[in-house]
Amino acid sequence: MAFVMGKNRQKYDKKRNLNELLAIVVFLSSFVVFFSCENNAKIDREALVKRHSPTLNASDSLNPFTVGNGEFAFTTDFTGLQSFPEYYEATTPLVTQAEWGWHSFPNVNQYSLDQVYEKYEVNGRKVAYASQQDSEAGEYLRSNPHRLHLGQIGFKFKNQDGLPIRINEIRNIKQTENIWEGIIYSSFEVLNNMVEVETACHPVYDQIAVRIKSALLKQGKVAISFNFPYGSSRWGKNPADWDSPEKHFSTIVSESPNSVLIKRTLDTTEYYVKIYWRGDAEFTKTDRHSFNLAIKSGKNFEFTCLFLERESGQGSASVTQTFSAARSFWQNFWETGGAIDLSASKDSRAKELERRIILSRYLTRIQCAGSLPPQETGLTCNSWYGKFHLEMHWWHAVHFVLWQKPELFEKSLPFYQRILPMAIRTAERQGYAGARWPKMVGPDGEESPSSIGVFLIWQQPHPIYYAELLYRYHQDPVILEKYKDIVFSSAEFMASFVQWDAKNGCYILGAPLIPAQEIYPPDITLNPGFELSYWRFGLETAQYWRERLGLEREKKWDTILEFLAPLPQNNGFYQNAENAMNTFENSSPRKDHPTLLASYGMLADKTVDQKVMEKTLEKVMQSWDWETTWGWDFPLIAMTAARVGRADLAIEALLMDVPKNTYLLNGHNYQNESLPVYLPGNGGLLTAVAMMAAGWDGAPDIYAPGFPQDGQWSIKYENLVPLP
Repeated sequence: MAFVMGKNRQKYDKKRNLNELLAIVVFLSSFVVFFSCENNAKIDREALVKRHSPTLNASDSLNPFTVGNGEFAFTTDFTGLQSFPEYYEATTPLVTQAEWGWHSFPNVNQYSLDQVYEKYEVNGRKVAYASQQDSEAGEYLRSNPHRLHLGQIGFKFKNQDGLPIRINEIRNIKQTENIWEGIIYSSFEVLNNMVEVETACHPVYDQIAVRIKSALLKQGKVAISFNFPYGSSRWGKNPADWDSPEKHFSTIVSESPNSVLIKRTLDTTEYYVKIYWRGDAEFTKTDRHSFNLAIKSGKNFEFTCLFLERESGQGSASVTQTFSAARSFWQNFWETGGAIDLSASKDSRAKELERRIILSRYLTRIQCAGSLPPQETGLTCNSWYGKFHLEMHWWHAVHFVLWQKPELFEKSLPFYQRILPMAIRTAERQGYAGARWPKMVGPDGEESPSSIGVFLIWQQPHPIYYAELLYRYHQDPVILEKYKDIVFSSAEFMASFVQWDAKNGCYILGAPLIPAQEIYPPDITLNPGFELSYWRFGLETAQYWRERLGLEREKKWDTILEFLAPLPQNNGFYQNAENAMNTFENSSPRKDHPTLLASYGMLADKTVDQKVMEKTLEKVMQSWDWETTWGWDFPLIAMTAARVGRADLAIEALLMDVPKNTYLLNGHNYQNESLPVYLPGNGGLLTAVAMMAAGWDGAPDIYAPGFPQDGQWSIKYENLVPLP
């Protein structure tokens, strides 16, 4: 994957075809060179995965476990169900979510984006941005649609007096999330009786299956409760409103001796819940949105709960079938695609890095491999009303291709094709060509008002990167035809967005925009370094696509590439942006994302001076405000460190002991109380580690070039693809 280098354009043109061919040869050779272990010993994948299955021996509100399939997820407490949700409320709420589970409040005031536009001056003309987020219209449009908590499923235990058992009365807790099987095994003691629970999610259906074993069952003191909330308009983790029972309906539409079908109606949103059980039990409705499945006898009980977007929209499976399917599904997941084994390393940090890798693979498979781009908290809980941030899609999911699971990434790309007409209308409204992709968005593709998000531009080249990554992987012309519209529409916008600076004789990225490092107001930002590099990459890659499809290169794109502003430098260091040439002179610019490193980390901009980037990296490591960074920043730093030959700093970055680089027992990348789950950190980690092991275009010809070559690291890996 090559880049035009401004004034070296003529020289580059003569070698362009050869360089592209060489890049393909290097990439294809990786399937032979990089897909084998260093000592040719096959990795024991079952042992690798199982040694990192997390186990709890007490209630832990920060570490709930989750089962899921990429489209649906169910998060549990230590009972294997959602029995004590109040205990988890302030940390990581226990939630059931699906990709299709969205709701909107009635738009009685007919709010629209037309009511939230503000106009900004661009080269003598007015351009409208949906930036009035704090208006009534802005607040409504931001919070609608919002992702739903589809239903809470938990145990109800009663003591000898018929009163509910409290959480502090539970003893001898042990819970293991067996990620090799995709099954949560829970055991605990209630009223001097052990209760054993197994919980699994079907790999295809939006369904959980549960097995329960206990002598307590025959005493009539155990029931399974099903509770359903309304959708919440609050920004935050919990998508449930339990205080508006009059606004929705939970209706039994059919039942039999061992099954029931419940219809849920929330304004114009409808979905269904089908519960099937095997054992002696009685199902009753106990409140407007609460149901009880009271177990009456026996020592074993099992049930399934299937969530349906439409009444006849999905099949179902028995408990036995679900557990069998889960085991097969997860064993296949772990035994195919990439793997990394660090167990023979002498460095004391290797065990923790391996743990983070394995748990991140599990979490991103159940949270980030759906038919929509994932929200930052996946399907565990909500962040921005459940909406996803398209600039984060890269960090969530690019790793799937590098770990030879491209189909998991490609599942979400039709979203861009579906919303392309809306993105084109956004660009047209602002006077630009092509398609302008939104930032914060729901399944409808409608841009959310924001005082920051509408000014971001670094998501614009993403679809080009995604398409190129898939083309490199498959080397199939079908990919070119499939994604050419989003590639060319993205490039057309990028070409029309730059501004000509006659004074300096170059094309610039100027106001209004906010860079990925979100610390500069939109009216002053000029030539942020990362965005300049991404513009180079996007336009040149789009030119390659034109040539591959037998089309002529776009002359305007080549002109922009030749005269695009250089990366901002000062005093021997790269700078955040041209409006911030004092990045290392005072502390205020050294916070948030250190994206001045991304030009030669996430990307491989050949205009970068590697020595200057290495100095800049060292300066960042010495002086950045780590409290203000975010989880994907550490993989970003590691990728830059690998490219400049500082593998020591790559490891230091990945395992830096700072709050937002915390990886909990359950594997989630904790940020703060508002974001206990942050999947861009997990996905970024997997991208960085794959790159460090399998290499990148132009990497040194050594094994695992991004890892230290000091004898302390022993790297075994299989089936990894180099990063461009």
